[in-house]
Amino acid sequence: MNTILTAAALAAALLPVTALAPASAASSGACDPGQLCLWGKAGYSSARQAHELADTGIDNCVPLPAGTPARSFVNRIGRPVTTYQSAECATEAEFDTYPTGTWVPESRYTVRAFKVWEN
Repeated sequence: MNTILTAAALAAALLPVTALAPASAASSGACDPGQLCLWGKAGYSSARQAHELADTGIDNCVPLPAGTPARSFVNRIGRPVTTYQSAECATEAEFDTYPTGTWVPESRYTVRAFKVWEN
């Protein structure tokens, strides 16, 4: 039996799990379009930090305030974002780049800085 997938079903099947918004975070409006939102604890809990492109710029290393690293985050800023374990955006430590629309309920490392890219 052949199965025909719609374009939407095929796209949903190809998305990484982290790209799908968890119901609790999505329904609460926890991160507005145009923002990068970070939380100190996994599961989008603790105080939320929100950053916008106007406040960060492109290709700038943005260290998180001292004592407020992130363990979960949402990229809705409209551009790719790299998160860094290092507060100086050093590539000798852990780092990963995430496309816009990515929801990460638990980072594999503590995020201490980020950088927004043009594309």
